[in-house]
Amino acid sequence: MEYVKITELNSTYQHLEKMSVGEIIQNINKEDQTVSLAIEKQLHKIEILITEIVSKLKNGGRLFYIGAGTSGRLGILDASECPPTFGVPDDMVIGIIAGGDTAIRKAVENAEDSTIQSWDDLKEYHISDKDVLVGIAASGSTPYVVAAINKARKNNIITGCITMNAGSPLALAAEFPIEVIVGPEFVTGSSRMKAGTAQKMVLNMITTATMIRLGRVKGNKMVDMQLTNTKLVDRGAKMIMDDIAVEYDIAKSLLLKYGSVRNAIQNYSNANI
Repeated sequence: MEYVKITELNSTYQHLEKMSVGEIIQNINKEDQTVSLAIEKQLHKIEILITEIVSKLKNGGRLFYIGAGTSGRLGILDASECPPTFGVPDDMVIGIIAGGDTAIRKAVENAEDSTIQSWDDLKEYHISDKDVLVGIAASGSTPYVVAAINKARKNNIITGCITMNAGSPLALAAEFPIEVIVGPEFVTGSSRMKAGTAQKMVLNMITTATMIRLGRVKGNKMVDMQLTNTKLVDRGAKMIMDDIAVEYDIAKSLLLKYGSVRNAIQNYSNANI
């Protein structure tokens, strides 16, 4: 029997075109407030998956996200933010989308329907059993994603998934499934809304918790962040001021000399022992 695609059920709101702007955004906000509660029910499963990811990354492995459409874009977004935020190598967290880089900005016709291309895309990165693969699909039935998870399992690669439908092919295929049931969308079938919000929140949890466990945060500060603009240099200098009690100009010069908050603090402390 086919599982129920809750994400495809009719919206509980009718005649959206007759609503005022105020009514539209109030109702969207009302629906969005249910997302965190749906995620709360899956925290234990999220914790288990993160523990597996941390173990693999501590031993030189990588985290792969794979998805199509909005799900793929969210995976790429989360992966791309890890190097500047936590100072990790560009290839530690990798996001892959059906249709390739073109699909980040523009839909690629039928890309998500391939059951072969996803594994070919992963093989370009020489994925192995040292790594972890997380499939992202609101529907839980995207052929491109499900096929990747099935192939990874056959190659002894740890797999997880993030989906918004219970008992989906993707959840059944993945070793560590996360099923966040957010219900029908405000606009019927528009899973970029609550489903997308839920995916982004879970992805934030996965990489943030992973990086903290890998030692990429000190106290509550991003001490390994890349200094890619004036704002971040200023933020880094103030972090150093808080830690070693020096004036702003000294903190900034240390930061620029040593390239990160962590290195600046360590070198200053070693020099003043």
